[in-house]
Amino acid sequence: MEHATPLIAMIVAGLVLAFVFGAAAFRLRLSPLIGYLLAGVVVGPFTPGFVADQGLADQLAEIGVILLMFGVGLHFSVRDLMAVRKIAIPGAIVQITVATALGGLLASTMGWSLGGAIVFGLALSVASTVVLLRAVQGQRLLDTDRGRIAVGWLIVEDLAMVLALVLIPALAAGDVGIGAALALTIAKVAGFIAFMLVVGRRIIPWALHAVAHTGSRELFRLAVLAIALGVAFGATALFDVSFALGAFFAGMILSESPLSQRAAEETLPLRDAFAVLFFVSVGMLFNPAVVVDNFLALTVTVAIIVLGKSVAAYVIVRLFGKSRTVALTIAASLAQIGEFSFILATLGTSLDLFPAEARDLILGGAIISIILNPLWFGLIKRLVPEAPPAVSAPPPPRGHAIVVGYGRVGRLVSDHLRAERQPMVLIEAQPDVVGLPEDMNDMVRILVGNAADPDILDEADLENARILIVAVPDPFEAGQIVEQARRCNPGLTIIARAHSDGAVEHLQRLGATQTIMGEREIARRMIDQTMVGR
Repeated sequence: MEHATPLIAMIVAGLVLAFVFGAAAFRLRLSPLIGYLLAGVVVGPFTPGFVADQGLADQLAEIGVILLMFGVGLHFSVRDLMAVRKIAIPGAIVQITVATALGGLLASTMGWSLGGAIVFGLALSVASTVVLLRAVQGQRLLDTDRGRIAVGWLIVEDLAMVLALVLIPALAAGDVGIGAALALTIAKVAGFIAFMLVVGRRIIPWALHAVAHTGSRELFRLAVLAIALGVAFGATALFDVSFALGAFFAGMILSESPLSQRAAEETLPLRDAFAVLFFVSVGMLFNPAVVVDNFLALTVTVAIIVLGKSVAAYVIVRLFGKSRTVALTIAASLAQIGEFSFILATLGTSLDLFPAEARDLILGGAIISIILNPLWFGLIKRLVPEAPPAVSAPPPPRGHAIVVGYGRVGRLVSDHLRAERQPMVLIEAQPDVVGLPEDMNDMVRILVGNAADPDILDEADLENARILIVAVPDPFEAGQIVEQARRCNPGLTIIARAHSDGAVEHLQRLGATQTIMGEREIARRMIDQTMVGR
């Protein structure tokens, strides 16, 4: 083991155990993030066996924070935020205030300082970007009104936490110097922002475009990473602001470039790897003994996260006139905490704003709330039954098309069928998908429900349909629909979409007449074009 240096041992143990526990969590239909945190607990100092180097873990975690914040900035969308600003901005602010007050009240009863109480409350107020986005995508809500509100709400929370990370060090200055410290911090931040808007806004996109024109994928990927890490380091070295703020602004400036999507895709593997190491390092800080030693405080912490935040969000959304379904979805989406909470927990401990006990409560609350989050969404489905299928008065003509799913692909197919005035039945699981057609004439019918349900297929008049187009992206869900449809109509033409050779085989085995994979169709079209004029 002479080559097993502490750094190599830390990375190998962290990634291998994170994979093992993450895969196990995924099989249990939990967020893999739980597995990453548990991997950290296993290699941490509070459990027997191998103990990783905490100092090295913290340094790797710092890189993880930089890349996480760069990713947040890269995906920051002013357009998405402005579309739901009337509810997302005031809603997020009120919800953060309520959760911070509840967390601060618990902290004050435990004798912590005012600064510690505020930081503890803030850590309980912000939801995990990773968990929320995966939950919304998993429920196929991203293109719905409630999905967009949840994402906009999350953007406001992230911006508030970025500001908090800048101002919290000033709280550690004490009551005497807090005013001067805040003024100095704000001045430094203002100087950095001005520099980024005046200089960075011109240099960063220009440099990236110059590298893109070389045609080297390797250089492009390296340029993006150099921008993220270089700006973050420069922000700290020159302006004395946090790595997190520097990385966030680097991503936000880069998001305005047409190359932002490519930048996000090229850096995703490295960002994911260091994000995993970040979660592992956070798990190393967690002392499982808190579950026994401080059971009551942990229970209250979880209640604030899962119930306090959710009730506040539900009431706010309802006050804005949204339906119970929308309010419950937003409440469930926010009933967990994650990345920013971990950063705040580590920062609060390093600045001696609160004891290690507070960090354990935050980490324990995060683990439990993330485990409970899928149960929240399951409860919503029980509390709010699916809307009954909307059926137009006249039945569709014989030989109609049935389209399942109104995402990017389903929307294009449906629009074409409508333009050609082809009779169509559109089945969509979510009634509030943005852009869903409202015309209920004799050519178009809209059914809301699960297309794998035989009753929905019966309503769609599957027996008289000429073709079924399954446009949902998830192969498991698509397979269920194909299997049910083939059972109901053995002679029906069924076309499905897929993203891999395995998905193609899976869908064809269940009864798809033809399965279309994007990469194959692109290649086929390119080949066709090469034959033109020969």
